[in-house]
Amino acid sequence: MVALVIAEHDNASLKGSTLHTVTAAAKCAGEVHVLVAGSNAGAAAAAAAKIAGVTKVLHADAAHFADGLAENVSEQVLAIAGAYSHILAPATAYGKNILPRVAAKLDVAQISEITKVDTPDTFERPIYAGNAIAYVQSSDKVKVITVRTTGFDAAAEGGSAAVETVAAVGDFGKSAFVGREVAKSDRPELTAAKIIVSGGRGMGSADAFKILEPLADKLNAAMGASRAAVDAGFVPNDWQVGQTGKIVAPSLYIAVGISGAIQHLAGMKDSKVIVAVNKDPEAPIFSVADYGIVGDLFEVVPQLVKELG
Repeated sequence: MVALVIAEHDNASLKGSTLHTVTAAAKCAGEVHVLVAGSNAGAAAAAAAKIAGVTKVLHADAAHFADGLAENVSEQVLAIAGAYSHILAPATAYGKNILPRVAAKLDVAQISEITKVDTPDTFERPIYAGNAIAYVQSSDKVKVITVRTTGFDAAAEGGSAAVETVAAVGDFGKSAFVGREVAKSDRPELTAAKIIVSGGRGMGSADAFKILEPLADKLNAAMGASRAAVDAGFVPNDWQVGQTGKIVAPSLYIAVGISGAIQHLAGMKDSKVIVAVNKDPEAPIFSVADYGIVGDLFEVVPQLVKELG
């Protein structure tokens, strides 16, 4: 069996999500190939070749792949799909846009957001906001799978795979890239950050979130928020962590003024260490926290900053 990973990249470098997906692919099949479909994406293809466990990199280069339009990338995947037992992509906006098209055209059932590979045809995925695990067995000839990256370690460097140029399919022609608005921040990107400081509705206002900035600065942390804080307009929606936001699993997650609704827990409970600050000792967040501080966040957070020097 051979698995194909669709690389997520920006033409110059690979996204970290690709490394986690390679780890999942290696558990599915004895051989792992990576498809890099891009424009002038030789650097990304070279980076893919250095991933441990990758045996071949397929490089499809054309101008219409520059912006990762799902219509074009999925056609490229379909052009080579016959050689593979498994086709995987990260469960990011990129992967979720491409693979349903691939599954539909292959007439197979997509298996979404797996967190574990039990056997080459049996996978685990969370359901009911992570409160239950579904065991999914597929008898399809080709398994089309999105991977929840927090469930797998990132593949290491150390590979030396061959890079093979494959013929690029033509422009699908029914969609066009118009523009992209990218949130810019000096802080680490939320889904890739090793430390995250998040605030909830308990912060009370947008201005109150500023009390978290010195803590995040001390720890070189990304800043996040619960859906309640986002819905209240305290912070932008790209900060949202949870079932309907971003799924994260940093080394350290500090939840301040977050009660711990099930939807939020689904997005961060796989964090290695969770610290919760809340004035309500019965807050659900304490059920998943490794360390809990019951107190007024406006007193506790400055004390934490002071202790950090």
